[in-house]
Amino acid sequence: MAWFLARRAVALVLTLWAASLVVFVVLEVLPGDPALLILGVGAREDTLAALRESMGLDQPAWARYLNWVGGLLTGHMANSLTYDVPVPALLGPRLAVSGPLALLALTLAVALALPLGVLAAARRGRATDVTVMGVSQLGVAVPNFWLGLLLVLVFAVGLRWLPSGGFPGWEAGLGPALAALILPALALALPQAAILARVTRSAVLEVLGEDYMRTARAKGLSHAEALWHHGLRNAMIPLVTIMGLQFSFLLAGTIIIETVFTLPGIGRLMFQAIGQRDLVVVRDLVVLLAATVGVVNFLVDVSYALLDPRLRHGRAGVADE
Repeated sequence: MAWFLARRAVALVLTLWAASLVVFVVLEVLPGDPALLILGVGAREDTLAALRESMGLDQPAWARYLNWVGGLLTGHMANSLTYDVPVPALLGPRLAVSGPLALLALTLAVALALPLGVLAAARRGRATDVTVMGVSQLGVAVPNFWLGLLLVLVFAVGLRWLPSGGFPGWEAGLGPALAALILPALALALPQAAILARVTRSAVLEVLGEDYMRTARAKGLSHAEALWHHGLRNAMIPLVTIMGLQFSFLLAGTIIIETVFTLPGIGRLMFQAIGQRDLVVVRDLVVLLAATVGVVNFLVDVSYALLDPRLRHGRAGVADE
């Protein structure tokens, strides 16, 4: 197990290093002068030179890269070009919105998809299966921003049950904060639940024909007991993979939803930073999202070994040889 975790940790570090290098190189080759963008085309050359020096733009590219990575590792990041405050000061309050939003959306997606997927597999070819698959196909096809607008029209404008947008802050209380996140979480969760339900059905159908399922039935377990106690756990490996990918997508894909619901989260900050050409914020946000994806994939790999010890022991045995 230790060797398994060490290999995954090394892969995670190399992935993050490669992501930081790609992000830096891509932003480095973009046309335009950040100092000129901040001061305007009428700025004096000596003023521009002083600003470039304060921003470190007069240094060679390799020195700027090392300074940037060192700042990421130590937490001493550069100041935003637009807000003139350290990037962590911008990220903290926004992570407090985007993080719970992504977790709530993933929880809703799993809570909807797992029972529906298992039910569709257990009733394969029947009306229940056809209905679940038909609705899930519709859910896959519907864009989440259109679904968000529809939810606002129904539950905020029509029924007036929930707010249409904005975020009061966690200091306003758990109830008002969660109420502001329910509609955007649903808009994010429903398309992902449709995908996860289809994957769940396929994974469960695959294990239903295994020998251990027939053995469980021969021991006297009912179809439902054999399915929930033996089948679902063995079907979880592909499901965990999809869940990990979905959480990464939910965290990184909130740009449109947070803009629709005017939520002060990471997605909206990224949208504003791109529009204002604040390359410092864009650079740090992209690496943060890449790190999130890497960490989630690492946790997914670890969960494989916990769900199926054969994977852990098999890999360890090969490595030892």
